[in-house]
Amino acid sequence: MKITGAQAIVECLKNEQVELLFGYPGGSVLPLYDALYTNEFPHILPRHEQGAIHAADAYARVTGKVGVCLATSGPGATNLITGIAAAHMDSSPLVILTGQVFVSLIGRDSFQEADIWGITTPITKHNYLVKNAKDIPRVFKEAFYIAQTGRPGPVLIDMAKDIFTQEIDFFYPDALSMRGYHPVFAGCEADVEGACELLAQAEKPLFFVGGGVNLSGVSEVMREVVSYTGIPAVASLMGLGSVPSSDPNFFGMIGMHGTYVGNMATIETDLLVGVGVRFDDRVTGALNKFAPRAKIVHFDIDAAEINKNVRADLQVLGDLRWSLAALSRKMRTQPSEVWHTGVAAWKERLAGWRAECPMSYDREAEAVLPQAVIAKVAEVTQGQAIVVTDVGQHQMWTAQFFDFCLPRSFVTSGGLGTMGYGVPAAIGAHVGRPESQVVCFCGDGGFMMTCQELMTAADLGLPIKVFLLNNGYLGMVAQWQRKFFNRHYAHTRFETKADFVALARAMGCTALRLDAKEDMDAVVREALNTPGPVLVEVLIPPEEDVVPMVPPGMGLDEMILES
Repeated sequence: MKITGAQAIVECLKNEQVELLFGYPGGSVLPLYDALYTNEFPHILPRHEQGAIHAADAYARVTGKVGVCLATSGPGATNLITGIAAAHMDSSPLVILTGQVFVSLIGRDSFQEADIWGITTPITKHNYLVKNAKDIPRVFKEAFYIAQTGRPGPVLIDMAKDIFTQEIDFFYPDALSMRGYHPVFAGCEADVEGACELLAQAEKPLFFVGGGVNLSGVSEVMREVVSYTGIPAVASLMGLGSVPSSDPNFFGMIGMHGTYVGNMATIETDLLVGVGVRFDDRVTGALNKFAPRAKIVHFDIDAAEINKNVRADLQVLGDLRWSLAALSRKMRTQPSEVWHTGVAAWKERLAGWRAECPMSYDREAEAVLPQAVIAKVAEVTQGQAIVVTDVGQHQMWTAQFFDFCLPRSFVTSGGLGTMGYGVPAAIGAHVGRPESQVVCFCGDGGFMMTCQELMTAADLGLPIKVFLLNNGYLGMVAQWQRKFFNRHYAHTRFETKADFVALARAMGCTALRLDAKEDMDAVVREALNTPGPVLVEVLIPPEEDVVPMVPPGMGLDEMILES
């Protein structure tokens, strides 16, 4: 039976068990939208294409499934670029569908034509330009396979308008063979044995847990290893939630805004075991000062990450579902109490550092402090919420003061640091996990970049709760200007004070304002218990800093500890 290319695409999505699309229609994809309409295929319409891809990204992060978004040609496709780059940096599995002009018009500067295949080549795991409908089943099968195997990432399929109306005999392949793409699952057992031996010999071992642990779904194995051995663990921003904040063996995030104890542990450890990490610059500080006393073991699925930033003394290459499980088995050949005894003195030292300089803020302050608001939300939700952030000071305060208990519960733009990520990502997170409470923290700068997505949340009745920490500045940039540019606030202050409460209400959301410390508990509880989307504008001091802070070019033990 022959079907159109547009119908074939719908069948491909069904075969890949895609639950819904995030998309924005336009001329080049109208035949595809007609097929979606006639098939009643679930679809969410954002208010901007950037909202679509950030929502699809967050959906993928909280579910572990492939997120799918759709945009028209030209500006529709180019509006996705920031989100594609964000997903690429954070290894988020996406399939991005874009329309293209007719084959005969490609390369002629036609109306709404853009070479999205060429533009996105550096920021996708793979991409396609489809000019013939007969290629649709193979391309879709390959795209979904590539996106979610090996190191996950975004795959783009650009589709000439011709293919939507061409007819083909549809057959969706059960399997595929791709020359040049053979992701490795299992590596060398001897490397795992070597890692276990180094851990047994070390006096001050330290696990460094990264986003790969969340992505690969092995958080429970990571927790078991830490619990069984008592070996201390720290995390990157993307690794938060893999080991619960409440675990006595967990010592927080490390890096530019990491905990004092976590950073000092990294300086003093004699064996640092990185698990699913990139060793990026925000974590390491000055590379020549990073973990100066330590041998480095690096567990990762991507050979390109090994020795890219930090030279590993031992690499364990392979999927963490294989390598971490293998490490757990080998470590269990030695009794748990032996491991715990071996690191008791080391953990005692870490406990001393934590007591010496705990994560804190001025609890006696009269103003509403952002750290207090985040801690209150964590208390009321008992750490069970999915927490989404935008990018800036609030992102770091959330990492520092929200007690993450669950894997895949912290959704943020880590590698690219994308302002405007928060609100649309909260929508995607809730759609992916509708049974969970979804809370979004954002700043007034990033909020204004995608605030229109509140209308999407209102249309759908999604109960996302947005806490807008408003200091009237581009907070993180202004903090750098205070510290390193003699307080020259060059274009980082918002002179016009928007009424965000009125704005949210105009978009169909409930809105509250928190400007008095004594109202904090009541306002937070009201927001979390009110049906539908809620925005809480929180008025915070304009010069509150994120500390600790490692200045650029410094080592992790050279932290600024006070504002």
